[in-house]
This record gives sequence, C-alpha cells and structure tokens, in this order.
Amino acid sequence: MEQTGGAGRRSLALLGSYVPRRCGIATFTKDLHDALIGASNGAADVSVLAMEDVAEGYDYPPEVRFQIQAHRRADYLSAAGLLNINKIDALLVQHEFGVFGGPDGSYLSHLTNRLRMPIITTLHTVLSDPTPGQAKVLLELAQRTDRFVVMSNHAAQLLQRVYEIPPGRIVVIPHGIPDVAFVDSAFWKDQYGLEGHHVLLTFGLLSAGKGLEYAIRALPEICEKHPNVAYVVLGATHPHVLRRDGEAYRTALERLAEELGVSQSVIFHNRYVSLRELVGFICAADIYLTPYLNKAQIVSGTLAYAAGAGKAVVSTPYLYAEELLADGRGKLVPFRDSDAIASAVIRLLDNETERNAMRKCAYVHCRDMVWNEVGNKYIALVDEVLAEHQKRPKANFFHRAKYSALDTLPEVNLSHLRAMTDTTGLFQHAVYSVPDRRHGYCTDDNARALRVAIMHYDLYQDESVQPLASTYLSFLHFALNMESRRFRNFMSYDRRWLEDVGSEDVHGRAISALGCAAAFAQNESIRNFSVQLLHESLEPVEQMQSPRALAITVIGLHAYLTTYPGDRTVRRLRDELAARILRQFGEVQSGDWPWLEDVVAYDNAKLPHALILSGQWVPNHEMIDQGLRSLEWLVAKQTAKGGRITLIGNNGWMTRDGHRARFDQQPIEAMAMVEACAEAYRCTREQIWLDRTRAFFGWFLGNNDTQSVLYDFSTGGCRDGLQADGPNLNQGAESTLAWLIALLTLHDLNRSAHDDDDAKGRSKKHSIMPLPQRAMDAHRDSL
Repeated sequence: MEQTGGAGRRSLALLGSYVPRRCGIATFTKDLHDALIGASNGAADVSVLAMEDVAEGYDYPPEVRFQIQAHRRADYLSAAGLLNINKIDALLVQHEFGVFGGPDGSYLSHLTNRLRMPIITTLHTVLSDPTPGQAKVLLELAQRTDRFVVMSNHAAQLLQRVYEIPPGRIVVIPHGIPDVAFVDSAFWKDQYGLEGHHVLLTFGLLSAGKGLEYAIRALPEICEKHPNVAYVVLGATHPHVLRRDGEAYRTALERLAEELGVSQSVIFHNRYVSLRELVGFICAADIYLTPYLNKAQIVSGTLAYAAGAGKAVVSTPYLYAEELLADGRGKLVPFRDSDAIASAVIRLLDNETERNAMRKCAYVHCRDMVWNEVGNKYIALVDEVLAEHQKRPKANFFHRAKYSALDTLPEVNLSHLRAMTDTTGLFQHAVYSVPDRRHGYCTDDNARALRVAIMHYDLYQDESVQPLASTYLSFLHFALNMESRRFRNFMSYDRRWLEDVGSEDVHGRAISALGCAAAFAQNESIRNFSVQLLHESLEPVEQMQSPRALAITVIGLHAYLTTYPGDRTVRRLRDELAARILRQFGEVQSGDWPWLEDVVAYDNAKLPHALILSGQWVPNHEMIDQGLRSLEWLVAKQTAKGGRITLIGNNGWMTRDGHRARFDQQPIEAMAMVEACAEAYRCTREQIWLDRTRAFFGWFLGNNDTQSVLYDFSTGGCRDGLQADGPNLNQGAESTLAWLIALLTLHDLNRSAHDDDDAKGRSKKHSIMPLPQRAMDAHRDSL
C-alpha cells in the first residue's frame, strides 16, 4: 500500500417511520432527509430504513432502501447487516418508544448492537418518570449512541437529571420548520373560504389528549365577543387511534360543538394535507391554539411550525411550549381551563398591536429553526462524531474480542491463498472472501505469495505448496521487463500489462522474494530459476532512491547470501545499500525524530529491520544501534496504554509536524513490525523484543483500537485493514499475505526458541531470516 485513501462521498442513513406513513416522526424524518441533502450540497447519500406498523407496508419513495416490520426481530438483524455491508458512515435514529417493537421498543438494540458506524439518536420523547422498562431501553441505547439530539433545553436537562447522560453527549438542535415568509393572514384567507373571519387553527393528527374539547368549550365566550371567529381543526385522526377507536374522539368533539351552539364556527378538515396546503392554512390563521394536556411533552412539531410562521399562539404550558413561547413569543394558559383560553384569545383579537408584536417576536426567534439551518447543524454534528471516532474509536463491532496474550498460535491455513490463486497468479482483491477478477493481479502480491510458499515449505516440508511457488515465480518471470530490467506491477485479468515499469518498491519486493526462494526453496528448479531472475534484475538496484525499496532489497539480498555467501557482487551491493540507508537516517533525524524522512508512511519497520540485519552481517554496530533505536521509537509510537497496538494509519500517515492518522490501519504495517521485532530479538536475545513481536502479531486477533479480529478463521483470509468502525470486511491478497507472513514468522521464531538446544545440528536454511550467530558464522566463513 503506497498511497493514502480518500474520504469519498458521505453515506448517511436515517432510521424511523417515513412518509407516506401518517405520523409526526414520519414527516420529521422526511424533512430531515431533504435537509441533509441540501446542507451537504448533494455530497451526501442519505438513505432511509423505514419502520413499518402495518403488514402491507407503504408505497415509499426511492430513498427508502429497507423496511423493518416493527415486531419482527429478524428484520432488525438483517437491517444491521445491510448497513454494515453498505459501509454507512453514520446512522441517525429517530426514537420514540412506540415506533420500535418489543417491550418499550427494546428490539431496536438488536440493530444498534451490531452496527459498526457511529449512531446519532434524536429523541422525540424524553420521559421525566419512565417505567423501569423504558429507562432500561434508553440506557441501553445510550451505550451505543454517540450523541443524543433533543429539541429543547428542558429535554437536555431531563436526560442529565433522570438518565445521568453526560452533557457532552447531548446536543440541542431545534425542530425544523418550513421557511415561511412573514405575511398578513388576510392574503391567504380567501383561498380557503375564510375571508372576513378571525381564524383560530389547530392542526395535526387527531387523538385524545390534544385537549381540543377545552378549545371548543372556550368558543361560546369568544364568539359572543367576536362572532366572525372560525376555528379550523385540520388533520386526520391518528391511524393507530382510528384502528383502535375509530372516529370516536372526533365525533365527540362535533357533538360538543353542537351542544354548545358553536358548530357553525368549528370547521373540521378530516384529511392528511400536503406541506404546501398546511403552510397555506397556517398563513391564513390569526391565532394558533395548542390546548394539549400532557405537561411532559418535550417537543411539538405543530407548535414549531406555527411559531416559525409568525403566528400568535395560545397554548397550555407543556414543557416545549414553555420554552419556545417564553419572553413574549406566545401566551400560556393553565391546563383544562376553557375560560383562560377564551380570555387569552379575546385579548389578542382585541389588541392587534399586541398580537403583531407577539408574531414578530416568535418569527425572529425561530429563524435558526428553518430546515436548511437544522440540516447544517446535523451535518456539522455528523462530521464532529466521525472525527471523534477517528481519534477515539469505540470497540463496537460485534466481532470484537477481548485480546489476551497468545498462549498458542493459530495453525497456518492456506485455503484462502489457494482460492485467490489461478493458473496466472494471485488476484489482488476480493469482495469479502470471493476473488475479484476485475482488478487482476500485481507483482507486489505475487512476490509476497512466493515468500509465503517458501516459508511454509521450509517449516512444514509440505509438498502441496510447490505448485503455488511455481505459479508465483512464473508470474515474477513474466513481470520482468527484459529491456529495462525492471519489474512491472499491474496486470489485467486478460493478462495485459498496464504499465511498462513498476515502482522501485515493487522491484525491491520482487528481489526480496527471489532472494528468499534462492536461499530456501527445496525444489532445485525453483531455487536455480530464482537465482537467475535475481541476477537479471540487479542492474537497476543501484539507481533506486526509495528508502523502502532499498530496505526491502537489502532484506532479500541477505536471504540470498545465507546460501550464497561467496557472491561478492551481491555482498557489495548489500553493503552499499545498507550504508546508504544509514546515511539517510543521519541526514534527516533529530533527537525527537529518529527517522530518515519527514513522514512515517507505509511498511515502516522494513527500514530498521534492514539495518538490524545488516549490522549483524557487515558487521556494523552503528547500523544495529540505529535500527534498534528507530524500531524502539516505532514501537512506542504504535503502542497505547495497556499494550494495545495502534498502528499509524494509511489515511494521512504521521508527519514531523505532529499530524498522526489513526486509520486506515493496514495489515502490512503489523506484519513489518512482527518481522522487525523478531529480528531484533534474534539480534539481542532480549525478552522484550519477543514480547513486542507477539504484541504486534496480536493486532490481527483483537489487540487493536476497536478490539476487532481481522483474521477470518473460517476462510483463512485476513480482512483489509482497520477503520474507526471496525475492519474492512474484504479479504484481499495483501492483507492475507501479511497475516500469513506474520504467522509463519511467529511459528519459525517459536521453533527456533524451542530448538535452541540442538541448534548446532540444524541447517542454517531452517530459518528464513537466520539467527545472528549462524549469520555471523556464515559471513566469517565466506571471507
């Protein structure tokens, strides 16, 4: 991996009820969807998971990608899988206890507990006196929610006081409203046949608890003073109420109006209206009434719409109304008090100056509640949460494991390597564990695969890997451009080279693999052919500038020299390259930056690895000291409190000015650290380096920032890197080879440690990177 990834298009998902379902949350979710699209200037892909309350479902718009039957637990599990598969950046949950299935909506946890991405939960209800079940559900949701969004300060205070949610996890974002001009109501009245009337309005889905009976009881007194009053009750009966009780509540209101003699002044519009028609009715109203009965109501979209349109409001003092209508933005009256409602309405109708002052005060106050402003606030919150996840990731991936130090190593499983290999070579990429032929092959991966095949045979004398080694060696042979003596890298699936010359790093990896095969292949044909290819590709090496290419080449030349120590040309080249790396360190490093570049990028540990190895062979103690010092620094930079491994991320790397990318962490970084720490142990025989080797190997098995297991025990593959929300679930060649090389290194190291007593009776070829004493003996024997 030689380049950083890009941030890409933001992908968000909304979970809640959705239009055309008729409920306030469905309308809110639709409006929020549109606001997010607008606030991101189209740079966000916003999909919807719609909660179903009826078996037949609804005819949803195209943004609804998945439907969840509220009382079907399996739907929550499959929805979680869909969100993870589609790599959603953040989920925005619209929470109301009754929207989700299970006791008190507890089925929601089946989804949230399996998600990898951050969660932002908008609470449409915050209860001041929850039942034990309701409290449990909200507290469980709090364990997975990064931020709770509430729409009033009262709600924020309740979350802190009742549920002990830290204030830093609570954000107040107001209920969104349409951006309506401040207009005179007379302009709109004739469109609804209301010209010449003082219009009172209540709108929303009708249900008991709205308190409309108290508004109707106030009408006789109001009409006595203002006979031209028309009270418009706009909205259909709530679907759940309709299914349970029919039109009992509406019928009771109509009978009450008849009994009081005001039926001619009450206009019921029993239908679900469009936003455009709703705005028209609001604009036509002189006074908006919300005689609601529930003191604990912490949000009301209808009240927000009315105040935002600059309507004079008379309301009971439920929590949301107390906050929104404070400081003269509306008139509060006691609950269940028809006389107080009548008195307030008459006063406002009698005093146009007072009414208009109230209207203006409410309108100005609500300007930051228009949907485009609310959308901007949500986008900013999403960005804040995603940035926080990059800095402080949570162990929330459901494949997470509590890592403990290794007692036994996993067995080496080549199944995925074999599945990724055809007669041409090793495929670069996989979709999950399935080979992806669209991206073809690359020399980088086939070189590493040759190393794996040789290392595996060296350890286990398994003849079944010989055909693999032959395939990968054949690929390297085909990759070598005999005109330039450089290796090409990328090949399409139809065997067309996509470039004439690969990078210097590619050349170094090919030489490293050929050196390994030349030294340790038991098959004579493979060994001899590897020697031939290595010599044919040496000419460009002296001109290479990339420090990593030099280091990788040095390591390969060392392997070659364990079997051919008398090759003075290769030995001279090895010495020159190692000396050049040492000089580069001296030219750039400082006391607090023991590195040879101003950026710590990819495959970093290869650099100190090459110096530690070279220092033993040349011999040169300065190389050993420099290698150990820079490797010690890399260990410190990538080891967090408690021994957790936090690799330098590929998405920006680490620079001298202090910038440090936390993710995208790559398996090759862990592999390089394992190999380098293993060589440091062979050099020094200090236990600390053996412990560090095992710790960095543990990164694959959960000793990482999200406690995620990257190795797939079922396939033998390794997942492609670690993000803040867990592993990339694809199992490409590079990650799988990194796992196998690290695992084989540990197995070889363990075997060496166990066999130290009879080490003198073993061939020096039984270690891919020889123990220091054997290496020094071989070097001296060649002189």
